[in-house]
Amino acid sequence: MPKPVKPSVFAPFQVVSFRFQWPADLLNSWAFEMETLILGWFILVETGSVLALTIFASLQFLGTLIAPMLGVLGDRLGRRNVLCVMRAMYACLAATLLSFAWGGSLTSTHVFAISFFAGLIRPSDLVMRNGLIGDTMPPDRLMSGMGISRTTMDSARIAGALIGAGLFSQFGMGPAYVVITCFHVMSFCLTFGVSRVRLLRAVRPDGGMASPWSDLKGGLGYVWSTPTILAAMWLAFLVNLTVFPISHGILPYVAREIYLVDENGLGQMVASYAVGALLGSITMTMMGGWRRPARFMMINIWLMYVALFAFGMVEGKLAGQAFLMLTGYIQSLSMIAMAVTLLASADRQFRGLVMGVRMLAVYGLPVGLMGAGFFIERFGFAPMVAVYSVLGLLVSLYIAHRWRREIWHGVRDDV
Repeated sequence: MPKPVKPSVFAPFQVVSFRFQWPADLLNSWAFEMETLILGWFILVETGSVLALTIFASLQFLGTLIAPMLGVLGDRLGRRNVLCVMRAMYACLAATLLSFAWGGSLTSTHVFAISFFAGLIRPSDLVMRNGLIGDTMPPDRLMSGMGISRTTMDSARIAGALIGAGLFSQFGMGPAYVVITCFHVMSFCLTFGVSRVRLLRAVRPDGGMASPWSDLKGGLGYVWSTPTILAAMWLAFLVNLTVFPISHGILPYVAREIYLVDENGLGQMVASYAVGALLGSITMTMMGGWRRPARFMMINIWLMYVALFAFGMVEGKLAGQAFLMLTGYIQSLSMIAMAVTLLASADRQFRGLVMGVRMLAVYGLPVGLMGAGFFIERFGFAPMVAVYSVLGLLVSLYIAHRWRREIWHGVRDDV
């Protein structure tokens, strides 16, 4: 009997829907990264306050709390339809900001207001993307589809940062936002070509339709009563609280105040982290399966805090970029292992709810950003990184001890 042929990593492109979704997601990610970098730099220069910068970064995740509800809306109305509406809103908001920038009247108040509305829907974009892949990919292509989606996001952060910084420094805010608006419009148009799949609504035992709130309540109860999943959720919150504020939110401050570089230097720093994350995604794709994903996740989280501590202690830009790349690499390994841990530990009928609840852990990021801004203005950057790294390491050690049976031995061996 001939051996079964393993699907190619490019097999998802044989699905027509994915041929539209991939470039739509790519353009959307490019636009997001360009906006984050350009507007973060604008806020820092305009206000001169790292606290204002962290408030701006926090607004990007404002809608995390409603992401599970938007996920349910996607189930009921169709994810493509919801995603089209969301991307039309991105384009309208970008065009609004463009009009202010082109007229020379853009202020930090305008940026905060537009970022507020964008932040309400932006966290749900990834939920819809992953849901569409799950809807349309056959089982033998699902892993390849998710892998391509992840590496595309990492590569978009590299390109978006470098393109955004280059356009902003060479031509100014107006022309840069012309490109961003065009990316959003093209992403919106391409989204019409993805799947129209609509999932069935949940039915209660009495034959009535289950409400979205009951689905969310059931998911929270299941997470709280499943030790492995609960431990992974706490770790996800901890990483968002203590790692991502440094690696994502305050890099404009580090570039301008610590390394004394312009927006191009900032783009290079962002790209360094993204290169590391991309290499981590590729590494995980090549590694295949492993017996203890929770243990692998835990070890890499500890290594990530060590790398982050070293990043805070160095003063040269090149050394800082090296540690950023290392942090991005380890972060990618740990977060992919965390996703596998959650999927392996959750019962099949609860997997969607568990991944939706996982989005709520992102709320640690705005809290961490606000704390980082407060701490930097009073004690400085290096002490803040040291405190966040040591605190994260100690709490993660406690979580590993508290749920040691589940983390070290509790995940099924057949993952």
